Amino acid sequence: MDNPSAALSNTPRPLRAAQYVRMSTEHQQYSPENQLEVILKYAAAHQMEIVCEYSDFGRSGLNIAGREGLNQLMADVENRRTNFSALLVYDVSRWGRFQDVDESAYYEYVLKRAGIRVHYCAEQFENDGSMSSSVLKTLKRSMAAEYSRELSVKVFSGQCRLIELGFRQGGPAGYGLRRQLIDRDRNPKGILDRGERKSLQTDRVILVPGPELEIETVREIYELFVAHRKTEREIMEDLNGRGMLGEFERPWTRASVHQVLMNPKYIGANVYNRRSFKLKYKRVKNPVQMWIWREGAFEPLISAELFAQAREIIETRHRHLSDEELLERLRELLRARGRLSGILIDETEDMPSSACYFSRFSSLARAYSLIGWAPDRDYAYIEINRKLRRQHADLIASIFDQILALGATVSVDQSNDLLTINSEYTASLVLARCRESRTGHPRWQLRFDESLRPDVVIAARLRPGNDDILDYYLLPRLDVLAERLTFRPENGLVLDVYRFNNLNFFMEMAQRARVENAA
Repeated sequence: MDNPSAALSNTPRPLRAAQYVRMSTEHQQYSPENQLEVILKYAAAHQMEIVCEYSDFGRSGLNIAGREGLNQLMADVENRRTNFSALLVYDVSRWGRFQDVDESAYYEYVLKRAGIRVHYCAEQFENDGSMSSSVLKTLKRSMAAEYSRELSVKVFSGQCRLIELGFRQGGPAGYGLRRQLIDRDRNPKGILDRGERKSLQTDRVILVPGPELEIETVREIYELFVAHRKTEREIMEDLNGRGMLGEFERPWTRASVHQVLMNPKYIGANVYNRRSFKLKYKRVKNPVQMWIWREGAFEPLISAELFAQAREIIETRHRHLSDEELLERLRELLRARGRLSGILIDETEDMPSSACYFSRFSSLARAYSLIGWAPDRDYAYIEINRKLRRQHADLIASIFDQILALGATVSVDQSNDLLTINSEYTASLVLARCRESRTGHPRWQLRFDESLRPDVVIAARLRPGNDDILDYYLLPRLDVLAERLTFRPENGLVLDVYRFNNLNFFMEMAQRARVENAA
């Protein structure tokens, strides 16, 4: 007769696992309840016991900032405070919609290094480290990132439409102005105080003139600057000397006076997109041609003619400098800061803009060379890549034809050769010339145009002689790698997992990813 206790002792213990749940505001499909249900079913089917949970509710997946659950998980793993060997996540997008797919891979690698395997419970592939799994996971990460990019474009388009209709989109009103809440029929509902927001989705906000004293001060600033030719600093000292406070009841500064003189909202224009902070990237200042501008959106405080005169004075301060004077300003900045860059030039008071140097000397690099300074970083690789594409246009066309022959749809951005495949993801084609090293061995050096930011890079290595394609590498976006990558004939598992001899395998992986994503 069988011994029941012996049978029980032979029953394998369930694998200890943790679960990670993230919910932003996207779809009911990703509600915590739905995620937990799928994770629990997966755990039961794979003999796993869930022993702890990490969660981030109402958090964006664009980066790790603000995600307490994921940060706590990383801290527990790195400090060896875990008692589980598996982490269960609903799918790749719940792990994150990182715009750099390598960042997503890095956090998973931290767990893998600690002996913890990540399981994507709702995905159709097994995260087992195989070649197909690695390629599919890379594509899935790119698709998750692309979703955020597409959503960002749609939101931006909606905001631009509201700007063109004359409605204010966020931010304080500014000195001399106030935010007026109106209903859908443009009937006034009241003035919003600092920090107050509209409560109804159909309500809108416009700018209206503020207190009379502030309006008169704005007009006085323009009068002093245009008619009396006082500088911003002189106007600042005048206002502060009379005890007049600026925005938020603070003393005036040169920058705040300059802001009043340069902001078109004082002539009733509604301006948007002067600065960008899309997808949680670094805030950038956009050129004027990218601004969204609506004339006559609000009641003006000054005339358009007076505003134009003030702007003309500011813009002509450096217009008449000779070439040698421009270069001398550059030498002075180099002596003061020890380095040069376009951003540094633009942010230095009384310096001509970097655009001025580009216009006068054809490029910043040429201006730098004329004063005997060379930047550490070599920007020539972008032009080399473009020259290489022109020399091997027939090879690029061959790659293009192969993708079309495999049943894919392809569109090309003629300005930068960026491909959009199946209207789902972008790919950049890079040709790597074969060169001999000093020891006579073949080497391939890839140089990347970082401004393109494709989802994937299809790198084609050329045979010795550079007349035909040897093989391909499908690489995820390379934001965290160096600007160049050197290949040998064999490159180890880390890189060769992305190597294939023709485009059929790449398109098969892409097709599988599309089917799973649609399901």
